[in-house]
Amino acid sequence: MSAPGDGRVERLLIVRLSAMGDVIHTLPAAQALRESYPDAMIGWLVEERWAELLCAPGAPRRGARSAQRPLVDWVHTVNLKGWRKSLFSLSTIEQIARVGNDVRTAGYQIAIDFQGAIRSAVLARWSRVPVVYGAREPRESAAALWYTRQITTRGNHVIEQGLSVVESLVESKLAVPAAEFPRDVGAEERIEKRLREFGIEKFAILNPGAGWGAKQWPAERYGQVARALAKCGVQSVVNYGPGEEDLARAAETASEGAARAFQGSISELIALMRRAWLFIGGDTGPLHLAAALKVPAVAIFGPTDPARNGPYGTRSVVLRNPASMTTHARNPRTDQAMLGIGVEEVVNSAQSLLAGNSAEGGRG
Repeated sequence: MSAPGDGRVERLLIVRLSAMGDVIHTLPAAQALRESYPDAMIGWLVEERWAELLCAPGAPRRGARSAQRPLVDWVHTVNLKGWRKSLFSLSTIEQIARVGNDVRTAGYQIAIDFQGAIRSAVLARWSRVPVVYGAREPRESAAALWYTRQITTRGNHVIEQGLSVVESLVESKLAVPAAEFPRDVGAEERIEKRLREFGIEKFAILNPGAGWGAKQWPAERYGQVARALAKCGVQSVVNYGPGEEDLARAAETASEGAARAFQGSISELIALMRRAWLFIGGDTGPLHLAAALKVPAVAIFGPTDPARNGPYGTRSVVLRNPASMTTHARNPRTDQAMLGIGVEEVVNSAQSLLAGNSAEGGRG
């Protein structure tokens, strides 16, 4: 339980700022740190908009862990996008100073940058932590200049790569632990009430949105999938986030009444996902939330690589046209090869997973 040459590890800082799926992918590594150092104080530096993945709204972000904040002892938040808009305003300067003072006051011994970006590496050093771990070949190569310990990561999937950084710290081979999410009692009650009001019981979550257009399977096809699932006795909920209203409306309209659109907070999505029988969607945060919560998933992939970013740790079917080329260029238009994935193929995959649910006695 000690880092090489650094004595006993008592205070650790995780740096993973965004986005939703990437924060979720980091949770197993963070859980491995918690299990390896059960008495250590562990903090996490994250963008404010994703803090609900670590701490339920209204719960204290510092102090004794609880069901509302099960993993880390202190959630530190930044608002880089907002700060850039008014960098020299008094309010922004005060916010930056407050976060900096909190992180430095915590006296962390080791920081681990799981993001591999220049901004995350700089923030790790900004915290004045003496030892900063990061990948030898990070996503942005210049980020490595800020690390005092550069780790050669192992594994194909990003979850395995993050865990390999922890293994370098603890000097031991580790199994991939399950992620644990906050429980927001209010969100759980609201979702239970909403489902009851609409008479929704056995349901799939359909997610037509994604980070950029090239990863989006046509919204109308999700509606067609919902119609097919309804014939199997499975209702559909179309999840959507900010700016995705048109996608949700198109899917809902194409479903001809078989699907109902849903928008809620991250805590409400977690509560909804816990009750789902199935998830269908592309490479986006809700897919990785489904996988982390062991919800069977039909993952529809286009330009991103499912070997690195696919659903991990749950029963799943990954659909990808061999003609799709791996690229992270944020093309706003749907990957043309992705259009070769038909509704029938998705429905057949969904039925296969639902049959597995029934064999296991359903979702509990």
